[in-house]
Amino acid sequence: MSGLFESKYLGWIALAAALLAPLLTASPYSLNVMTTAAIFVMLAAGLNIVVGYCGLLDLGYIAFMAVGAYTAGIFAKAFELPLIFTIPAVLVMTILAGLIIGAPTLRLRSDYLAIVTLGFGEITRITANNLTITGGPSGIFGIPKLLAFGDFSLHSPAVFYYVTILIVAFFVLASARLGKSRLGRAWRFVREDEDAAEAMGIHTYKVKLMAYIFGAIWGGFAGVLFASHLSAISPKSFVFLQSALVLMAVVLGGMGNMRGVVVGALVITLLPELLRDLSEYRYLAFGLLLVVAMVFRPKGLWPARGHEEERGNKNEPPQTAVDAAVARGESR
Repeated sequence: MSGLFESKYLGWIALAAALLAPLLTASPYSLNVMTTAAIFVMLAAGLNIVVGYCGLLDLGYIAFMAVGAYTAGIFAKAFELPLIFTIPAVLVMTILAGLIIGAPTLRLRSDYLAIVTLGFGEITRITANNLTITGGPSGIFGIPKLLAFGDFSLHSPAVFYYVTILIVAFFVLASARLGKSRLGRAWRFVREDEDAAEAMGIHTYKVKLMAYIFGAIWGGFAGVLFASHLSAISPKSFVFLQSALVLMAVVLGGMGNMRGVVVGALVITLLPELLRDLSEYRYLAFGLLLVVAMVFRPKGLWPARGHEEERGNKNEPPQTAVDAAVARGESR
């Protein structure tokens, strides 16, 4: 089983399954649920860079999605452009958002950093709720399609699902490759021991800031897909609960393991729909199942591979320097 789970072809098998899913069920409801799940996977992949790779607790990650969705919606409505042409503006705004939240706050750690990111998420939502350009509490409606030329459009449910799957697959692969890069190894060093990493020559502040910027980009592009999918956005779409669900997906799947994060995101989005027959009790059952999963799998459903144990007698306790000296008769 371990060999199967670590197979390099597993990602391609999962992509093929996602592409073949509409052949099994292609109702508007099914396509809507599967498209939402794919966008959620992209959000989880972005938060995994911040939390899983770098170990920075972010409780306001949904704010980056809001920045991307509102930027795309405002520019597309103002210039009457398909959403795909707003991507440069979204990229600039999400990088600025990452710098704004990261530059002044990344010298904080643990709980203090979590509180600041939570405040950033709420500030973003309240700001969008009170500005005229964002539509206030009503939000922005009638957002143009992702891409349209004459009679050709990518906004039909099936076509948009396939486009979303391909975009999300690219970003998931990019996130996984980023975790194995030199920068990804630096993130892991910072996560394990920030002081030791800085002593070894890693500029921890720049490394953490890069994690926030990459996470913001992933969240911003997920916001573009979200705006195109619903063609309408409002501040109610970016409440704290959404940030908590994305963080839950990362923790449940296995922080730092991209494959586990994808599984966690699919569980968080699809399980409530599978429990819909339980009516008002479905969220109670959903919470109980999450508790059971975390009790029996505290490191996640698919945790990242740790260091292998040293070979030898597992029952023999490790020998310290003092024990070795006593064994040689060198102890005073």
